[in-house]
Amino acid sequence: MISFSAKRFNSLTKLEIHDIFALRAEVFVVEQECIYQDIDGKDKEALHIIGKQRNDVVAYARILEKGISYSDHISIGRVVVKKTNRGKLIGKKLLKFCLFQLDKNQPHQEIKISAQMHLEKFYNNYGFIKLGKGYLEDGIPHIAMIRK
Repeated sequence: MISFSAKRFNSLTKLEIHDIFALRAEVFVVEQECIYQDIDGKDKEALHIIGKQRNDVVAYARILEKGISYSDHISIGRVVVKKTNRGKLIGKKLLKFCLFQLDKNQPHQEIKISAQMHLEKFYNNYGFIKLGKGYLEDGIPHIAMIRK
């Protein structure tokens, strides 16, 4: 059973911060072999969405207000599920929880994401549509997507 929570940076425990950064490094840096600056200063401003099984962080995303990643859009980023937990609908539950938080707290706001290109259909299922052409971000094909 997975449980989700939404926390501001100052509400995260030291262990949660450690586990979030460890999960992001495990997937984005090691598994996807992408060398990039993950700790970018935006985490201090983010709403952190944490998915835990027992006490282990197995899923994560961050929500950023307008003006942090995009001047005119809220964004969802760093969406990640631990490799051993994939194929169990956790990614869908994570995104639904993110959208629930946004619909509850900031209804009728457009959301912009930079999605890995192979996940376009996944995000289409939640109302995101492709915006423009694909591009490389840190060596990985991405597309901009909007949800109105």
